[in-house]
Amino acid sequence: MFVDSHCHLSFPELHDRIASIRDEMAAARVDRALCICTTLEEFERVHALALAWDNFWCTVGVHPDNEGVAEPSLDDLLARAARPKVVAIGETGLDYYRLGERSVAQMEWQRERFRVHIRAALATGLPLVVHTRSASDDTLALLREEGGGRVRGVFHCFTETRAVARAALDLGFDISFSGILTFRNADELRAVALEVPLDRCLIETDSPYLAPVPYRGRTNSPAHVALVAARLAEVKGLALADVARATSANFERLFGLPALN
Repeated sequence: MFVDSHCHLSFPELHDRIASIRDEMAAARVDRALCICTTLEEFERVHALALAWDNFWCTVGVHPDNEGVAEPSLDDLLARAARPKVVAIGETGLDYYRLGERSVAQMEWQRERFRVHIRAALATGLPLVVHTRSASDDTLALLREEGGGRVRGVFHCFTETRAVARAALDLGFDISFSGILTFRNADELRAVALEVPLDRCLIETDSPYLAPVPYRGRTNSPAHVALVAARLAEVKGLALADVARATSANFERLFGLPALN
């Protein structure tokens, strides 16, 4: 019924209890999950999860926040993207939130990393899983510059403005909402969710982070994506089943996966 379009099951908080996580998913009617890669070093563990279970898939990419890790070349991404059950490039993008004493100009390494991922998406035809935080102008500019309207994907864990959402939609990207949608102080985000067409919405947990209310502050897991769907349905004034059906169909369309029987 529900799909978690973005989770980090390879992270230590979750990886050692996959069996119980899968039981929780089944109980909550969460039937599929996309396991997200954040470093090349992590990829084999992420990919193994996708190979082990018929309702898991994975991505390949290096998160913009990760420093001191292997820097991905285009060939690195293309080789891993060719493996079975790899359905997207990312998580990639820009994040200026933790600049510290650095300037935006000094983050050129991050922008170049993003360019490499965009080129990999173009070369493979796979969608991009985009992370952007305090960097939306540059994120959109690079997608226009490198992608030229030919790359598709999703802005995951969306927390930006309505204007950014409209720009992402205009570029052909979907918008994914996480447990933040349930937070008491997220009225602006709920206003964005109201405006995003249902056929362009995805839902996610970003687990182990951002557990939705009433689990906020605890370790998140894919089973909780049902609570994100419920809040999205409330915001849009729709039946939960309609939101589940639409977000699942959007997941299948974006990542090129067959519909469940």
